[in-house]
Amino acid sequence: MEFSGQTAIVTGAARGFGRAITRRLARDGARVVVADINLPGAEETAALVRKDGAEALAVQTDVASAASVENLVKAALAHFGNRVDILVNNAAIWTLVPTEELSEADWDRMVNVNMKGVFLCCRAVIPVMKRQRRGHIVNIASIAARNGGTFAGIHYVASKGGVLAMTKKLAKEFGQYGIVVNGVNPGSSQTEMMVGWPDEILQGITKNTPLGRMAQPEDIADTVAFLASEAARFVHGETVEVNGGILCD
Repeated sequence: MEFSGQTAIVTGAARGFGRAITRRLARDGARVVVADINLPGAEETAALVRKDGAEALAVQTDVASAASVENLVKAALAHFGNRVDILVNNAAIWTLVPTEELSEADWDRMVNVNMKGVFLCCRAVIPVMKRQRRGHIVNIASIAARNGGTFAGIHYVASKGGVLAMTKKLAKEFGQYGIVVNGVNPGSSQTEMMVGWPDEILQGITKNTPLGRMAQPEDIADTVAFLASEAARFVHGETVEVNGGILCD
């Protein structure tokens, strides 16, 4: 892929998918804005990008806060020349709480980060992309939105289902401005989010995956790079399943 001269914002980029996506886009020439509520982690990702020979800016961002998101976009525009070509909405949290024990506060926090965060980031970036008459938005959802979740609470499943629905709505509303919007549904993946999962769950996922393994962050990053590129210019409003075939009927 070729992203030379383009500016990309990646949220949740301090680790896992976000770090892999950021480094992948940067290796292909993008100038990257590393957004995360965890500033030391974001700065570490930015340092890795610079070590790879690309430009990076770390910005502490709470995607559930409109003010924080607006600050993120302002910082990106000021630092990299008044344009945003790629937005990857990856920031998310995960907890497993039985439905009957789930508090309203737990529900609100999950939905605010995983779903409202996507809305706030898109709302802040779309005016810039409309002015440019081009842009790519990639939303990271989850296989849990398709299968109800293997090891996830109802609030997580609902939030990721909302991301799928928003992806289609954004595609319908903003395609006319040259803004291409797609999503990625990762299957169970070997990231920090899975620390503490029971061995029997992990072994069951691997056993039931036709390719015989869980996803690595780089598997997701490669798919995002495709969707953010001109190679995917006529792929619009779709969500790509990246799960090793676990949903095969």
